[in-house]
Amino acid sequence: MNYGFVKAAAAVPEVRVGDCDFNSRQMQDLLFRAAKEQAEIVVFPELAVTGYTCADLFRQRLLLDKAEEALAELVAATAKLPLLCAVGLPVRAENALYNCAVIFQKGKILGAVPKTFLPNYAEFYEKRWFRSGAQAPADRIFLAGQEVPFGTDLLFACGDAVVGVEICEDLWVPVPPSSLQALAGANIILNLSASPEAAGKHAYLKSLICQQSARCCAGYVYASAGFGESSTDLVFAGNGFIAENGVLLREAARFQTRSQLIYSEIDVQRLQAERLLRDTFSDDAGPEEVRVIAFSLPANRPASLSRKINPLPFVPAEEAMAARCEEILSMQAHGLARRLAHTGAQTAVIGVSGGLDSTLALLVTARAFDMLALPRKGILGVTMPCFGTTDRTYQNALSLMKTLKVTAREVDIKTAVTQHLKNIAHPLSNRDVTYENAQARERTQVLMDLANQSGGLVIGTGDLSELALGWATYNGDHMSMYGVNAGVPKTLVRHLTAYAAQTAQDTKLAAVLRDILATPVSPELLPPSGKNISQKTEDLVGPYELHDFFLYYFLRFGFSPKKIYWLAAQAFEGKYASAEIKTWLKVFVRRFFAQQFKRSCLPDGPKVGSVSLSPRGDWRMPSDAAAAAWLRECEKL
Repeated sequence: MNYGFVKAAAAVPEVRVGDCDFNSRQMQDLLFRAAKEQAEIVVFPELAVTGYTCADLFRQRLLLDKAEEALAELVAATAKLPLLCAVGLPVRAENALYNCAVIFQKGKILGAVPKTFLPNYAEFYEKRWFRSGAQAPADRIFLAGQEVPFGTDLLFACGDAVVGVEICEDLWVPVPPSSLQALAGANIILNLSASPEAAGKHAYLKSLICQQSARCCAGYVYASAGFGESSTDLVFAGNGFIAENGVLLREAARFQTRSQLIYSEIDVQRLQAERLLRDTFSDDAGPEEVRVIAFSLPANRPASLSRKINPLPFVPAEEAMAARCEEILSMQAHGLARRLAHTGAQTAVIGVSGGLDSTLALLVTARAFDMLALPRKGILGVTMPCFGTTDRTYQNALSLMKTLKVTAREVDIKTAVTQHLKNIAHPLSNRDVTYENAQARERTQVLMDLANQSGGLVIGTGDLSELALGWATYNGDHMSMYGVNAGVPKTLVRHLTAYAAQTAQDTKLAAVLRDILATPVSPELLPPSGKNISQKTEDLVGPYELHDFFLYYFLRFGFSPKKIYWLAAQAFEGKYASAEIKTWLKVFVRRFFAQQFKRSCLPDGPKVGSVSLSPRGDWRMPSDAAAAAWLRECEKL
């Protein structure tokens, strides 16, 4: 395994019904191809050694003998390959015939798993030839010259990777064997199948596989019969799928006339982290006993992946972008609407800077008021120019409030901040953290007092990324009465705002949103350089897309800095040099641990995605926890 990744392959060979020698050669070729591509686990279709559609030929001794001989030849021919292989063939055991998956590696047959659920309806007649694995009379059999474990209770393990096996119809029943195998520890499920095609069936099959991988919190590798199976009454399209915890990683092309292989890596460490998080997973009742058989995986693997690592894990996929953005905006607005209704507040007070975060917060607040049929005039948008305010952000703030038809108010805080700094004997020329935070705290005081005046709530604008980095002034913009963006990372803030621009019916609103999107992210606490923003957040703390990537894998899966760095190198190849990734990863770790005290006293706010940093929700951490172990690992990168 490489950082917990296991490279799996679904193989769909061309077959000839009843020609075991031909089928064995096809599988050999595919196994050597898979080994060259550095696959570690390969699964073939159900009964691929003989062909699934042999029908009453399964009663022919010659066919069964040839199948066993072909298996022996396949095992011997691939003995030098490090692959864990799963092939399907009919297996005799104590005067009965079983539809089996045979698992072998390096010349040794590790086990034979019989099919449990035999379809005997519509076009299927499996009970005519086979017996259910639930009725297996022995736990060991002789097969291809070897004594091998036999039964439905077999799992195959190498370190953290634990493999379970089910066959075709097993997946379609109310409680698939894979569910029980997952409860017993399996995190990779192999399915050998020969499911014939039917109009509309493909989409359902894909959904079934993804759903089962999600329920089992496992990788799922599915290979089904393809070209060469009898078309007397059926068509076999050669379906192949690799899924991980509900996400389809790779899919084979259907209706091919040649053998094919698909590959993807399954992240076993990610699956383990998910299971640790979902404590109800282990509460379910698994099988009383299983037999675990050891196999091996190569010690060294290449430092790259065939699967794509999404550089923006918080951002919806393009095809789901619109629907997901609409859903998230509705969740934010619904949370605020509930808080307004509960408190009886008719007014919402929000600082509008002309930046991304306050823009999204204002859009959400307008939605919440519309939900409650409250007039938007009850939204008090406040612009508070000070030393760092540029004309661009100032004008955008005014335009935004005007187009959204909220009440706009301007409170210039330069005089108040200047007097405060004078009172504490802090020269204006000293533009340090005190100079900056005095402005942020004055803004918050203005908003809180205006909320008291109007009987309203101060709506927080800070986002999840800023919370992770502690990029907020304690008891300044850190504080509000309800933080609508608290569960939204910066990369997602940008996409939500872009969605609002794309869907805006008011062209003036769309224009101002697009200009806000094009404006550098800044708290504007230092004087501008001419007319331009001088203080750019990402120059100081690093690119938000990197920090959001670090945050996702640190928080969601508990990955170490070493693995996060390795994944980031894959995701951002060609965009960030390794030295940049290391630098900002160290910044992330240092700030995340040092700034926990700010997160320990956060205002309420809605969780909208898979993670949050609320001390009342996903994340509980002592404010004085030591970052030493994580920083040491960063130094070793």
